[in-house]
Amino acid sequence: MATDRQGSLGPTSTDEHLVAFLDLGTNSVRLLLVRMFPNHSFKVVAQQKETVRLGEGEFKSNRLQPDAMRRASLVCAKFAEIARSRGADQIVAVATSATREAENRAVFLRHLRRVAGIDVRVISGKEEARLIYLGVASGSNLGTKQTLFIDIGGGSTETIVGDQTQYKFLDSLKLGAIRLTSMFFRKDDSGPVTPVKYSRIQRYVRTRSVRTLQRLRQLPIEQAIASSGTACNLAEITLRMTLKRGLQRGDVVTRAQLREAVQLLCSLPLEKRREVPGINPERADIIVAGAAVLETLLEELNIPEVIISERGLREGLPIDYLSRFDDAHLFQTTSFRERSVFELGRRCNFDEPHARQVAKLAWQLFDSAKEAGLHNLGDWERELLEHASLLHDVGTFVSYGNHRAHSHYLIRNADLLGFDQTELAIIAATALFHHKAFPRTRHPEFAELDKRSRDIVKVLCTFLRIAESLDRSHLQSVAEANLRVIDRKTALLELTPARDCHLELWEVKNHAKSFEKAFDHTLHIRAKEIVPVA
Repeated sequence: MATDRQGSLGPTSTDEHLVAFLDLGTNSVRLLLVRMFPNHSFKVVAQQKETVRLGEGEFKSNRLQPDAMRRASLVCAKFAEIARSRGADQIVAVATSATREAENRAVFLRHLRRVAGIDVRVISGKEEARLIYLGVASGSNLGTKQTLFIDIGGGSTETIVGDQTQYKFLDSLKLGAIRLTSMFFRKDDSGPVTPVKYSRIQRYVRTRSVRTLQRLRQLPIEQAIASSGTACNLAEITLRMTLKRGLQRGDVVTRAQLREAVQLLCSLPLEKRREVPGINPERADIIVAGAAVLETLLEELNIPEVIISERGLREGLPIDYLSRFDDAHLFQTTSFRERSVFELGRRCNFDEPHARQVAKLAWQLFDSAKEAGLHNLGDWERELLEHASLLHDVGTFVSYGNHRAHSHYLIRNADLLGFDQTELAIIAATALFHHKAFPRTRHPEFAELDKRSRDIVKVLCTFLRIAESLDRSHLQSVAEANLRVIDRKTALLELTPARDCHLELWEVKNHAKSFEKAFDHTLHIRAKEIVPVA
């Protein structure tokens, strides 16, 4: 069987093309099909995951077992076939802990090449940590916060410290859910996990991670994010116990809540454990060992709560792939949030010059209104206004009729990277109310927001309404728009035209009532003399 163009993480084309990314882990195999675009944006086309337990029975002998290799090979062959049938011209495959530690890994890699037609790159623990950082950070809004990343796999646990743009610490510990389960449980162990046994596992985790913990204690950690199937499943169980709902993006689990969930899991025999609300039954036998790793690390570092991320190494692979292009510095100068917004806009064929003009005018209104004392919002809300301005018309991709509602739906459901649910709700609601009805609690999309978010939307959507009207003709007829206060009850919108803007002047007057509701000031409008376009 001929192999694809692969063997490295490097790109093979700057044209639009489809790439398959394969993450061959200790517990499962994950596939990500990604369409790459020339502007360094990408779109996830499909993703799949299969539990194969490649590391099962390995860690005592340091050899991959025949049945485990067979299971993994069949799944890899199936995923490779799916990728090729969808038109992928490259398969980038990496293998982690179970494969890198196996004495017979060369045999396994040759078997994968023969059966699946793929060349798998075995990566080190620190390289695994780096790719996990890329995957998780790209879906989070970290800013400059020094964040501890904890990813608990089947064979290893990766720890990283970094902010949105770079990491400063990478490490890989030989502590994983399958590895510890094989060490502390016999195959026929199906009863409850006693406190003594759980304490033994925690003691082992502390011993094996002592040097890493010493280094982490010296770093200024402001928050923690836990990723991987183990962390997500523990969070799912915890949230069903405490909030009676499933896991959502950006959810936080406290150490006390985790302790309660662990006590429940340990108190049950295996078959009853499989029935716990929220648990993945395939993880029931290894989840206690995985929980011991997470709980111990949080205890030792005195971290009271942890954010849960469903992203990981698989999502880091396309980020790393794009970074290898010669002009990658252009890709790296924008944030993950900004890139994901433009990717959605471009997928929806938005009018980019109009969107950028509206965002520019909305910022001018926001800044001048703040200087005039009309609001006290900050940089966070200003950024959300920019994203809402850029995406306010994406709903026209579905249809122009009721496009504001379509924009709201797309923003809420497009899986924009780096945003939490509150931010997405504010951006979507701001886009929804950029025209016609001013937001009221009788609107369900507005009523679902908390009070602070509703107050923010009232202000932001007012700026967006005015900014959108000031580019009504899509000709960038208004160069500048600034607000200032005349007296306690009156504000002036002063416009600097670039060309004739009578249509814009007529349109913006429709928002005087909305402005008064948002700022308790009557709005007057004045245009300066036309400044010719250079």
